[in-house]
Amino acid sequence: MNLRNPTPKQVGWIKGILFVLALLPFARLALFTFTDRLGANPIEFITRNTGDWTLYFLCITLAVTPVRKLSNWGWLLRLRRMFGLFAFFYVSLHFMTFFWFDHFFDLNEMWKDVVKRPFITVGFSAFVLLIPLAVTSTNKMIRRLGAKRWQWLHRLIYLIVPLGVLHFWWMKAGKNLLAQPILFTVIVAALLLFRVLFRKPRAAAAPARAKQSA
Repeated sequence: MNLRNPTPKQVGWIKGILFVLALLPFARLALFTFTDRLGANPIEFITRNTGDWTLYFLCITLAVTPVRKLSNWGWLLRLRRMFGLFAFFYVSLHFMTFFWFDHFFDLNEMWKDVVKRPFITVGFSAFVLLIPLAVTSTNKMIRRLGAKRWQWLHRLIYLIVPLGVLHFWWMKAGKNLLAQPILFTVIVAALLLFRVLFRKPRAAAAPARAKQSA
């Protein structure tokens, strides 16, 4: 297979395989639930697992553009929306675990917890900001909003991912477990820095092109 220029059928196969692989963490979680293998604290296990996979898929979503630009594999853009929706899928499971098992669908108690604990406030904010991105992740919504407005809306991802990492950092800091948060911080910082550095040459080149045309 020519990864630089695969056929639409080959891209479809790649997308299908990655879709199945992305469901494996959920399948594993369901298997552990039905076979009573969630450990001594099932709620913590589910919360930790779904939170981790949310961050994994958010980082993968952010990584699509840098990898595409470095490899010249333009077809990777066809996978970005799927990765983003899987991030929303796992964060929804993460939130439902908090709302259902921690608060038994009591909105008042949940809101008190959101306001009282900063790490939950930050995590809840990231979840809320992801909702419009998930809702508008269809071709119909892109046409309805217009490409430019759609792109501006989806730049919220650059705020959402750092909020997710901060939520994770504060949660782990209370247990003095900082190895993973530091790793996520470095990865996200590198991905965001790549975008900044990549845009600078283009921004600098624009005046130069204008002078040449004049």
